[in-house]
Amino acid sequence: MPNLAYLTEFDLTNFNPKRCPRDKLGHWGKCDRIYRALTHPKTPIYPVGNLDKTRERTAILPKLKRRVYQNLFKTQYFAWTEPQFNRNYAQQFQKKLNKLNTDIDIILTSDSNSIAYLDSPKPFAIWTDTPYAGLINFYPAYQNLCRETQKQLYNMDRLALNKCQWIFFASNWAANIAVRAYNLPPEKIHIVPFGANFDVNPQLKDIEAAIALRPQTPSQNHPCKLLFLGVNWVRKGGNLALEVAKTLDRHGIPTELTIAGCRPPRETSLPHFVRCVGFLDRTIESDRQTLDRLFAESHFFILPSTAECYGHVFCEANGFGVPCLASDVGGIPTIVRDGVNGKTFPLDASPSDYCDFIAEIFSTPNRYRSLALSAFNEYQTRLNWDVAAKQVREILMRR
Repeated sequence: MPNLAYLTEFDLTNFNPKRCPRDKLGHWGKCDRIYRALTHPKTPIYPVGNLDKTRERTAILPKLKRRVYQNLFKTQYFAWTEPQFNRNYAQQFQKKLNKLNTDIDIILTSDSNSIAYLDSPKPFAIWTDTPYAGLINFYPAYQNLCRETQKQLYNMDRLALNKCQWIFFASNWAANIAVRAYNLPPEKIHIVPFGANFDVNPQLKDIEAAIALRPQTPSQNHPCKLLFLGVNWVRKGGNLALEVAKTLDRHGIPTELTIAGCRPPRETSLPHFVRCVGFLDRTIESDRQTLDRLFAESHFFILPSTAECYGHVFCEANGFGVPCLASDVGGIPTIVRDGVNGKTFPLDASPSDYCDFIAEIFSTPNRYRSLALSAFNEYQTRLNWDVAAKQVREILMRR
């Protein structure tokens, strides 16, 4: 059976989320889940990380470049894409690999820059939600990049993906982008969706009980409960989710919208049936319990994002038997299948389009229950880390 080395910038064996910048918490969580999911007696996995980034933080030239690009050309420059730093990280990874007192058969990562400049006779594999080509001019943080940074991002991807024997993408969208951008042979690529970030897998009897407690004929005393959970109000489509709730209520379906993860802008007028609970951290037990309760009691999870590479939260909603309402963008359609565990809508869909679907689901007795149970089945069979890791292990063992 192959021994895996999993390369990441973090120290997965001794990580403190409180010391991690908010913009990297999601990435650390993904890497941690992949590492934990692949930990198995038949395929031992060894985390290799805890990079020293002193050179990147203290180098003078990148700081000057950033100012020039920002002030003179009004564009963004990323220092971390510079080859000099990624070559240094490759050297650090190689030293750490050499110190492992075991033979490594496969080198796995989730980041192109981890292996772009790493030379090894061992075969490489990558498991990620998108190539950098999928982020450029798609995510807000990757808008208006200077040509130098764009070139370096594409080059890192090309170097890394071309040397990989196995390329695992979480969605068809990411795989299609990679094939087009880097002319990759399709036989290298495998679609393996990520799972819900649960420490304990929900059980069918508990989910059936939770679904039974949700009124399937909304009324004033028992409204249709929508849950919006996202850290970025604008990118996650907060305004549209709010308008959907308003439209539903206005059209005679009593509604309650819970907003978690962020807060709407101060100037946003919120009706009485909207409540905000702020940011909730699953690593804090009280927050986790609150999140679990919100999912369990919600009729629908709504997240009409304008940009989304994947979206673990859709898997988590399905894990509670909650159908998802989402935009047909990025990697979301790989998770949310129309009529099976929710529905995706075009980016230009109106609030009424969402409301029509909700009203249709509630129009027939037990139709909601059927959709909710189907959503949980998607979680059990397709959208959990156990299933995902098993797929990856089986493919790697066929080498």
